[in-house]
Amino acid sequence: MIDVDKLTPQELAGMIDHTFLKAYGGPEPIEKLCAEAREYGFAMVAVNAAEAERCAELLKGTKTRVGVAISFPLGQMTSAAKAFEIRDAIAKGAGEVDMVQNLRALQSGNDALVLAELEDLAKTCREHGVISKVILENCYLTDEQKVRACELAVKAGVDFVKTSTGFGTGGATVADIALMRRTVGPDMGVKAAGGIRTLDAALDMIRAGATRIGTSAGVAIVEELKARRMR
Repeated sequence: MIDVDKLTPQELAGMIDHTFLKAYGGPEPIEKLCAEAREYGFAMVAVNAAEAERCAELLKGTKTRVGVAISFPLGQMTSAAKAFEIRDAIAKGAGEVDMVQNLRALQSGNDALVLAELEDLAKTCREHGVISKVILENCYLTDEQKVRACELAVKAGVDFVKTSTGFGTGGATVADIALMRRTVGPDMGVKAAGGIRTLDAALDMIRAGATRIGTSAGVAIVEELKARRMR
């Protein structure tokens, strides 16, 4: 269990996935994202697949990994398309892969399809030394469905379960993080993402069991903790 009262700014930065997933704009935001990741030591930068190679170049020589969003944000690509996208992202330099599960399959009771996709994700990532995460998109799920999705992720051997894309009708909640942590147990990664913009929000998620925080406000959050520790 992480003691948030003793968490240093550097330790917090190492739990943050620094995120830029917008579909528009020039190269400047990606360059800024990677420069900030270098400066603060964020765990990874979360980007769309088209940005993977550039981010890998910009982060060369650092411990910050490139994280690529797969089947984003709907999760409704075919299994074959997801498999190709995972492998292509890894070939382009991804050190982490965040894949949206097939929500409609889960909601329809087609656990076999969901499990098969997760097993491919976990196996492919493991073979390449890449961290695997599945995005549940909890805002569209019942608690029973969230539990089932987490159980399938555990069975498949995925490294992390993640709350949200940030593109749905809701983001991370403390209740969901607590539910996911109870379901997956103490050892699996749990990522809170979607709507986390303040230090207190991030710390609440960590208290509830999150081991990663996905946010585009990583710099502000770490700076807020620095200021708080200096009081």
